[in-house]
Amino acid sequence: MSSAPALSGAVEVVRTLREAGFRALLAGGCVRDMQLGRVPADYDVATDAEPDKVAKLFAQSVMIGARFGVVRVRLGDAEYEVARFRKESGTLDGRHPERVTFTSEQEDARRRDFTINGLFYDPVDDRVIDYVDGLVDIRKGLVRAIGSPDERFREDRLRMMRAVRFSSRFHWPIEAETELAIERAASAIGDVSHERLGVELSRILVEGGAPLGIRWLIDLGLMRGLIPELVAMEGVAQPSEFHPEGDVLTHVLLMLGMMRNPSPELAFGVLLHDVGKPLTFERADRIRFNNHDRVGAEIASTACRRLRCSNDQVDHVTQLVAQHHQFMNVRQMRSSTLKRFLRLDRFEDHLELHRLDCLASHRKLGNYDFCVSALEAMGPEEIRPAPLVKGDDLIEMGYSPGPLFRRVLEEVENAQLDGQLDDRDAALALARRTFGTFLEEDGVRSSGEGINSPADS
Repeated sequence: MSSAPALSGAVEVVRTLREAGFRALLAGGCVRDMQLGRVPADYDVATDAEPDKVAKLFAQSVMIGARFGVVRVRLGDAEYEVARFRKESGTLDGRHPERVTFTSEQEDARRRDFTINGLFYDPVDDRVIDYVDGLVDIRKGLVRAIGSPDERFREDRLRMMRAVRFSSRFHWPIEAETELAIERAASAIGDVSHERLGVELSRILVEGGAPLGIRWLIDLGLMRGLIPELVAMEGVAQPSEFHPEGDVLTHVLLMLGMMRNPSPELAFGVLLHDVGKPLTFERADRIRFNNHDRVGAEIASTACRRLRCSNDQVDHVTQLVAQHHQFMNVRQMRSSTLKRFLRLDRFEDHLELHRLDCLASHRKLGNYDFCVSALEAMGPEEIRPAPLVKGDDLIEMGYSPGPLFRRVLEEVENAQLDGQLDDRDAALALARRTFGTFLEEDGVRSSGEGINSPADS
């Protein structure tokens, strides 16, 4: 497992290349972040050295993109990408270049996406090298495409999402011509793989500035190629007594702005928790959204799968959306129902989504406080006690496994969670009685259909 790369290691890579007679500079996002006083997530090196020459200079290195002249160098536990100066032309699929030519550092800077990412830094002479006015735009706080924005976005459609990500992360505007170019090309965002779109959307949601990012994606027309159902939330009115903040989209943007270091799953849950409201809007005694949680969960599942989220992510986001309205019932739940609710997988995310939901609307945290107190008072042993009866016990009692097993075990566990029994013999007796009741209700006789009572086994 690699550790976070350090500036000292990057400088060592540069020095090694320079001592071997090559030109080498730190490049791209790491230079931008250093200018902003941020710690870079990684350090990339650009050089005029051929990949095989780079590989010979470093004992631990591997070619990861021979066509692009990229070598991954390992120093200790950290890794650094070393890429040859290059320019690119044409596009195969709206994402990858048709031709790659190795060239000068000036040309390398001009083929990059945005001016703030087109900087080089010479750590030996301690100076920034700027061929694209990136320092000017950093001082202005501006996201601007290098050269022709239309050409930059034709070369790589994903750059439109990256423009939004940098704008929302730094809270900077997008330069006017760059913004117009995105609007012109927005319908082509579907040329990019859904997986890459999902990664960029996730970064927009968790890197800070999510409300600005989502607002940009909608206004620029990009959201229609990501989660078009979200666009419909704008202008959907809500009952003012519960949502004085305004329409559904306003509510969601407020929640996104209140998040603090969210996981991607929680951020997607916040984004999608009310996505079912436009389809369930109705005016009765007041504005209502009956079953919007169920409808929203179906949309969330489809959207997450479309963006190629992992199965675990899809399941968790879907549950966050499906369960978010249950908090209104927690104080009326029977003990067993409450305990099952409190032990939902990663319940801390459910709880945080509810807290944000309240703060971005009526600001009443009574149900949130109730759940927090219940968790503290009961503890994990009471919420999820060891079961008194298991499936093996039912088999030993003479019952054949079948559809009724789950129902019987659930009834016995409900009684245990409700505090009605804590004795194994009593639990087994209840299981026997419950089996008899269900068999009678279902019209299944003890001698037929693969489910036998102990008397007939």
